Amino acid sequence: MTVDIPHSAALLGQYAASCKKVATIAHTHPDGDALGSSLGMACWLESLGKDVRCIFPDPISSNLAFLLEGGAKARCLVYTDDADAVKSWIAGCDLLIILDMNCLSRGAGLEEVIKASKAPRVLIDHHLNPQREEFSLTISETEISSTSELVYWLLKELEGKGMGNIDPEAGNALMAGMTTDTNNFANSTWPSTLEMASQLLAAGVNRDAIVEKVNWHYGENRLRALGMLLDRRLTITPQNVAYMVLYKEDLEAYNLGDGDTEGFVNMPLAISRVRMSILIKEDKEHFRVSVRSKKGTSAQNYTKIYCHGGGHENAAGGKLFFPGDIANQKEAPAFLERTVKEFFDEGK
Repeated sequence: MTVDIPHSAALLGQYAASCKKVATIAHTHPDGDALGSSLGMACWLESLGKDVRCIFPDPISSNLAFLLEGGAKARCLVYTDDADAVKSWIAGCDLLIILDMNCLSRGAGLEEVIKASKAPRVLIDHHLNPQREEFSLTISETEISSTSELVYWLLKELEGKGMGNIDPEAGNALMAGMTTDTNNFANSTWPSTLEMASQLLAAGVNRDAIVEKVNWHYGENRLRALGMLLDRRLTITPQNVAYMVLYKEDLEAYNLGDGDTEGFVNMPLAISRVRMSILIKEDKEHFRVSVRSKKGTSAQNYTKIYCHGGGHENAAGGKLFFPGDIANQKEAPAFLERTVKEFFDEGK
């Protein structure tokens, strides 16, 4: 870890001490890390007596709904559900804490709402290339498992200084965020990650329950959709890149919600010769692109060059627009074939 935790925590504490009303804001299509880091931060702020809401551009996926049990749901606002309430809350805040996104554009429709606020913006994130000019304070660390882990170490430092506390609800949320972003310790796991897990386990967090709820509470439709994809849609290119395409009609036929395809992109990496896996899923006027790769192949570079995206070296995402990048949805496989060949042939 390269970030100076004591110094960064002290600066965060100064911002928190001088505010009354706060919004935490995470990226579009929030995953476990976005939700976990937001809820963990909100719990800590509430322990200081602050009035807090966790803002998300889109709804939380069903496999993460267990984190909203109890009082957590009441502190969350979703922009697509109630834009007026979100705008009103942000407009009244004297501090915005941006979590798990390296730039405001990842907030989708919230970007302009955030920019309209005169409140200081604190960024806490673990992605590459943070847009520091967009924030009053940037706390960025790439050599860490997740934003949830970064939040944990910041809050531990502040707790040790007698400023707020990490209660069981916060610990549960942060453990869930770290667990999902590491794919249950399968990637991006550092010594500090295991230390965090050990400390939270000792504090009473039930990680087994988190793993069970994240992984074993899907509907039958998810497994049948995965079977269809692997049987009929899995293509492996001459460059040993696997790709799968989910069209709108597939999502409707299998009644797939946002979180139901979580982890699908990882499956082809079990094939020894596959060096990169791509899953694209149709959305309104674009495909959402998920890319995972083995060490030595950059998922981040591929999405940055071809899919308006980015992320981590071996786990990245982006978008493929139609019309724009392609004329229509059915051209997606040809686009993937062409760009994958170009990416590897030219050594990008």
